Amino acid sequence: MSSHYHIAIIGSGPAGLSAAARAAQKDQEAGRNEPTHVLLEAFPLHAKTIQQYQKGKYVMAEPGYLNLRSDCEFEQGTRENILDHWSQNLTDNKVNCLYSSEVSKVTGEQGNFTIQIGNGTSLSAENIVLAIGVQGNPRKLGSPGSEHPLVQYQLDDPDEYHGEHIIVVGAGDAAIENAVALTANNKVSILNRKDEFSRAKEGNLNGILAAISDEKVALECFYSSSVKLVEPDSDDPKLLHVTLNTSEGEIKVDAHRIIARLGAIPQRAFVESMGIEFPNKKPETMPELDNHYQSNVPGIYIVGALAGYPLIKQAMNQGYDVVEFINGNEIDPADHPLLEYRFAGLPFRLDVNEQVHRLQQIIPMLSQLNSLQFRELLIESSMIASYPPGLEQKEAETRLAEIAKTLGGSKTELRITELLKEGDTLYEPGQFGTSFYTIVAGEVQIEKWLETGESVKSTLKRGEFFGEMSLLSGHPRLERASAGVGCILIETPRRIMLKLISSNEEVAAGIEWLFVVRELQRHFAPRAPTSELRALSANLEIRRMQAGEFLYEQGSEEECLYLIKSGGITLSKNVNGEEIFISQVRAGKMVGQISLMGDPIRRQSAVATVVSEAIRIDRQTFNTLMQRSDAPIATLQGYVTEQIAVDTRMEVRPEAAASMNFLMKNGLGEATNTLIIDESLCVGCDNCEKACAETHNGITRLDRREGPTFANIHIPTSCRHCEQPHCMKDCPPNAIRRAESGEVFINDSCIGCGNCQINCPYDVIRMVKPPAKKPGLISWMLLGLGTGPGESKNSQKGGSPSAVKKAVKCDACVDLPAGPACVNACPTGAAMRIGPAQFVELVEEKQR
Repeated sequence: MSSHYHIAIIGSGPAGLSAAARAAQKDQEAGRNEPTHVLLEAFPLHAKTIQQYQKGKYVMAEPGYLNLRSDCEFEQGTRENILDHWSQNLTDNKVNCLYSSEVSKVTGEQGNFTIQIGNGTSLSAENIVLAIGVQGNPRKLGSPGSEHPLVQYQLDDPDEYHGEHIIVVGAGDAAIENAVALTANNKVSILNRKDEFSRAKEGNLNGILAAISDEKVALECFYSSSVKLVEPDSDDPKLLHVTLNTSEGEIKVDAHRIIARLGAIPQRAFVESMGIEFPNKKPETMPELDNHYQSNVPGIYIVGALAGYPLIKQAMNQGYDVVEFINGNEIDPADHPLLEYRFAGLPFRLDVNEQVHRLQQIIPMLSQLNSLQFRELLIESSMIASYPPGLEQKEAETRLAEIAKTLGGSKTELRITELLKEGDTLYEPGQFGTSFYTIVAGEVQIEKWLETGESVKSTLKRGEFFGEMSLLSGHPRLERASAGVGCILIETPRRIMLKLISSNEEVAAGIEWLFVVRELQRHFAPRAPTSELRALSANLEIRRMQAGEFLYEQGSEEECLYLIKSGGITLSKNVNGEEIFISQVRAGKMVGQISLMGDPIRRQSAVATVVSEAIRIDRQTFNTLMQRSDAPIATLQGYVTEQIAVDTRMEVRPEAAASMNFLMKNGLGEATNTLIIDESLCVGCDNCEKACAETHNGITRLDRREGPTFANIHIPTSCRHCEQPHCMKDCPPNAIRRAESGEVFINDSCIGCGNCQINCPYDVIRMVKPPAKKPGLISWMLLGLGTGPGESKNSQKGGSPSAVKKAVKCDACVDLPAGPACVNACPTGAAMRIGPAQFVELVEEKQR
């Protein structure tokens, strides 16, 4: 075989198939008798990776907002149906395929590449489209013992396994699909090293969470967990002893096999042999490409997963586009209209691709993303632009109003630029918010208030970002942020940022170091510029603890303090063999400062109340900061005095300490707004439940009788409005929101997936059908129709049988000016909603 082609496509995955089909169509359109393209595939069949999907796997067509552009069909469906359609597409398009033709070497240059095939033959091509993917090179587990034959990285047919305990490692789509399929005949444990499935497609996300919560499905999930050690059983060759690092510490599990689905990395040796360069030596790094997917080697184009486009629809679009470009037809990417609307209100009018490139280059942290990641970030985020009052702003408003008319509200994805006036406030101190802001032009004014009441102002400029403290800690905003001159921002939702942080080390590191710097500014150096503290922050250790893990123990000697980055810490003291609660320290506060300003011997034990992180400030760093002229020495001394007073108060009031310990053990360490009932005052009238039901369409959001009680303090089943709400994790429509005043609520976009109910550790969320509309009060009184005021259980009956159950939870009556109905309806004052600042006051009052 010796032939010359205009385009040679290497690899017949989705990207390669789409490219080959487009090239074949070009040949037919030109009326050519001989093909000018060839599709080379090492496997005997097309789409090797999808051929190796587990049997019956349902393949989704994500992302939903993107249109397909290809001569091959693709709609969501089973693996088998999709492969059959593609096989027919290859025939119908008359694609020139050479199977079992593994490429061993590529040499030459654009216009005259030589492609050597493993069987000794060769061919030449003017251009090469490399669509080999990465799935042939899976990422390995890497734990001691993981080389055992019972540790595998592929699942072909889940029906091959029966009666086994199988550990699936991973949190992506492949791991989820494998785990769910294996539960049909086996017991399955899935290990997720994070605390949520942030990378999964919506369908898989809903599927895995539903399976985890279903008692009939033999599936257990270990969050924040990893494999530490794999050991074979000395007697049974089909059994493994697996040691896991979990959020509760080390545990040992027996299993029959481990299936690790940890993604894949590029086949660098083969790719680099062509002269293609990678930007760094990290295994997961993708080659650098231009806007037309061309590598640094002219004439070699890369599409699909190797280009960072792992989703099938994206890869197919890319294959189509690259062949069009090679044939002299430069077309816009399929996501072009979405970004066009995002940028519509910006003052500088650039082509979309130029705009994307410009934005990415001026933001150092985001310049590390590949083109796809950055474009997706822009599509999922909001663009904000500020204008000075006057003609410019009016022109922008007119332009956006015209665009809004053309949209007609039909596609929610086509969001347009949000306009502000220069000087408008983005958020205020004390407001809750988790969105993350990146400055792409102009300025943002930040104003912070010190403990003394004095304010410190600073200006952030292009390429900087803010909002990271609330994003990472769940703490309310600590400063006022205002749009400055020529301000243009990208506002990214929490879920998208967490996904980005979990998948990109550079972004995670960039956000973390600035978080540390700003914590140093806030506590020790309020007027220090970021540049002065960056080097100092680089050497600081960040401790990560599981719930119940010691930060330090009473009696230990250590010259350092800790800034609580996220979570919370409980301080306790052992007095005569009894553990006495001292205080609760939440994110944004410090602990252990006495060791640097007095006695280095720890007077209490510090234990993580929930999964927490703390920044360690050693003696040398502390002394360096205290030498600054703006060091708040008096304030820090006041903290020490206050802590000693609290210690003494709790030691002499052990009964109050016991009550506080009860509150912390029942999750109030992460609460911001909790319903408490004083049982010494409660008369059992249930007015609180009735008022809640009447305020929420007949469905009460609390259960007064349920919940723990100690020393007349009762915690009914009702939302605590956690500082970092568990329910917000994995909400596909982003229906769970946080009001600026802190209340966590569910809006009308809830789809009833139940993820929030599963994720809530306090059982305060229920899935219910919308109740039938209640007759009026007069109809009830005179005719006996419907249910009476507050009769919530009966009112939940009825309604449409086909209605979808949706999540309901306490929203603290966020929309009622008078505040929570449950508290207002209590005739004795037994019901109260309080925050952490009132906990000590409450328990001390109860002991008087």
